[in-house]
Amino acid sequence: MAEQPKRKADGAPVGRRALLGMLGAGAAGLAAAPYLQRGWEGFLGAASQVDSTGLTGLLPNPGGFRYYSIVGSVPHKDETNYQLKIGGLVDRPRSFTLADLRALPQTRVVHDVLCTDGWRVEKTPFEGVKLADLLDAAGVRSGGAAVRFTCFDGAYSESLTLEQARRSDVLVALNMQDKPITHEHGGPVRLYVAPMYFYKSAKWLSGISVTETVVPGYWEERGYAVDGWLDGEDRNSAAA
Repeated sequence: MAEQPKRKADGAPVGRRALLGMLGAGAAGLAAAPYLQRGWEGFLGAASQVDSTGLTGLLPNPGGFRYYSIVGSVPHKDETNYQLKIGGLVDRPRSFTLADLRALPQTRVVHDVLCTDGWRVEKTPFEGVKLADLLDAAGVRSGGAAVRFTCFDGAYSESLTLEQARRSDVLVALNMQDKPITHEHGGPVRLYVAPMYFYKSAKWLSGISVTETVVPGYWEERGYAVDGWLDGEDRNSAAA
């Protein structure tokens, strides 16, 4: 079990890049990570784009986005080999190809994207299939109360409560900024959870599993908040 997350002396959360930088200083590692509930606005605008920790990659970032991976390399998927599997506590386990997902009704969500590192991309459009529609197609069983997401990088995972997953601003996204999502941005398919910090929007999405309880994801196991709500978001109502 992860240690109790620590905070800065003034109570402000610490950003992810600062957290990862602790490793280079011989800190105990991500098990001592803080809860990351607010970004450091503007901090990275003047910061170096060199990451010496070896845990993340950073590529040129047109449009303000930055590339992170927790593994050395991630396989590429496309129309010929991509599959999204839905299982767990469902009546009808399903598997969707990229063409299958594109053939379903698409929803467009425009929202600011915020990372716990502090960078922000305002009014970013995402398009894709509402996660709620995929869950309905699979048929959630009565014992299902949460959703776990796995990724084809082989390491990352995330989770939401079932109520959060059914919001209309939570997508299995195929397009970002009006273009197909690139590999560097987590494509061809990624999760997009508009009302939460961007670490909740799992890249390279390959699996959706309905579970009885919330299973902490990769970063949550290392101290991140399980509920990564953005300030000012309605946390109680699932958007219609």
